[in-house]
Amino acid sequence: MEEILASIKRVIAEDGRAATARPARGSRPIEAPRAPSIEDDVLELSDPVTDGDGLVSEDAAAASQKALAALSAVAEKSETVPVGDGPLEAVVREMLKPMLKEWLDANLPEIIEQLVAREIARITGKSF
Repeated sequence: MEEILASIKRVIAEDGRAATARPARGSRPIEAPRAPSIEDDVLELSDPVTDGDGLVSEDAAAASQKALAALSAVAEKSETVPVGDGPLEAVVREMLKPMLKEWLDANLPEIIEQLVAREIARITGKSF
């Protein structure tokens, strides 16, 4: 931490010396940045912005709101619908659901029984 602070102090000191160094012949001297005056218009971040102080016109604000609403709708739709889920995929999925359910009901218990028996045989070293 102390090394970082020392490094920062060195950089600041070097910048101060560079600003006070004599300019080369034919070049303009570097002006030091001026301190802000009271007359400068400073926006305080703690000051609330009223509705009448809009930065854009009402037409531009309405167009922006419409575009953001459309973007939000697209984002919500993409979260609920998987990519590539068009009408054809939806029809195929609906047709396959009952067939898949029927096949699983008929074959899943036997598949699980075979897998469990094979795993028990592997662990115990005995075949069933």
